[in-house]
Amino acid sequence: MEQRRLDDDLMGKSHSQPPPTPQLRLKGHVVLEGNAGYDEARKVWNGAIDKRPAMIAYCAGAEDVVRAVVFARSHHICIAVRSGGHNIAGLSVCDGGMVIDLSLMKQVEVDPVRRIARAEAGLNLGEFDRVTQEHGLATTMGVNSDTGIAGLTLGGGFGKLGRKYGLTCDNLISAEVVTAEGNILKASATEHPDLFWGLRGGGGNFGIVTAFEYALHPIGTSLQVASALHRYDHAREAMRFYDEFARRAADEANVDAALVTLPSGERFFSISACYVGPHHDGERALSPIIRFGSPVETRLAAVPYLDIQSGGDALFPRGRRFYWKAQFLREISTGAIDALLDAYARAPNTSSLLVFQHVGGAIARVPAQDSPYANRNAAFDCFPVAIWDDPADDDANMRWARELWSAVRPYSTGGVYANNLGDEGEDRVRDAYGENYARLAELKTKYDPTNLFRMNQNIKPTV
Repeated sequence: MEQRRLDDDLMGKSHSQPPPTPQLRLKGHVVLEGNAGYDEARKVWNGAIDKRPAMIAYCAGAEDVVRAVVFARSHHICIAVRSGGHNIAGLSVCDGGMVIDLSLMKQVEVDPVRRIARAEAGLNLGEFDRVTQEHGLATTMGVNSDTGIAGLTLGGGFGKLGRKYGLTCDNLISAEVVTAEGNILKASATEHPDLFWGLRGGGGNFGIVTAFEYALHPIGTSLQVASALHRYDHAREAMRFYDEFARRAADEANVDAALVTLPSGERFFSISACYVGPHHDGERALSPIIRFGSPVETRLAAVPYLDIQSGGDALFPRGRRFYWKAQFLREISTGAIDALLDAYARAPNTSSLLVFQHVGGAIARVPAQDSPYANRNAAFDCFPVAIWDDPADDDANMRWARELWSAVRPYSTGGVYANNLGDEGEDRVRDAYGENYARLAELKTKYDPTNLFRMNQNIKPTV
């Protein structure tokens, strides 16, 4: 279908007839290009993304999602699916097509006895955490409170509880899915188990998940945390300490770190940890962090879990421009430290970060073939984060992140976390899934043979 015909169908325009009412009927609502509020509706978290969909379908439930999918398929319209809109590459919005927006779908039910939560796909992790924390419960749920639970779960799902309880997808019990044919299926270990396998890390390739059922864990409402800030001229020694301490840490300890720059222009190496367990055990386990070296600032305290989960929000506000490239490391070798410190010294602005996310622990003990998430042997996810505001600075910031990534590449495992992929091509998608890719392609062929759901880290069908 030509683009002119497509636009006529979506916008209710004809060259010879009065504008008809748009065909898509929802319990939610539809925003068309040209409507009031369109420019706000098309925005996503990353301010560097500037796409213009023809239609944004705000769905009020699974039946609305079915209507939107059937409408898009019958009109040969590109579909993007948006929960929190937090994807770095802006894959939750598209040019000229339809955004199926799930943000109105926010029902969540907690069974504190069975320790299970059923959550609709429009929730962000902050909203989910607030409800489960009413019972002192939680499951692994990301690090930025306005991240959508849907994309987080479907791509794997890092979080502070991951080393103790596994990835978000490891805690998935079942999912309600709208398929490319417009059917609503329940996927679990006993119902459509092949689809359930693919949803636990394979992204949005196999359908639109409208609700998730998760296992919850009793963590209380606060965790012991520790942090230390080291001057840049001490960063080399602090990074060596961090590498050794984190790789030897108990599963209960999640120890992240970053190269950071203060508004004054001073550069530092920051270590930040939390302990999933009794506070006194956490204080003992994390105290080496504040004792090592000569940090300029330290902290050892019990902190509300909700505060921990939103602690990074100020660094990643909606609307700024973001770019990163990620890769996994098994260790932070001397060569990697040299490359990182040299490249970070050339960071283009004070917002630029180099982040280490601590993985391993329980994540590493799940066999790689048990879910699409294949890179379970890594210790760290390592990535430069460029953050800026002026479009004129796009090239400088993106070039810096790419150069830093390239400098560390010789020390990486070659793998990558699907949720941290940008628009990097099929080879990098294969790097995310490793030997699981062939099985995922077969599953894609079964559930989405026409690749209707392709605005994602796409796995192409084999036909």
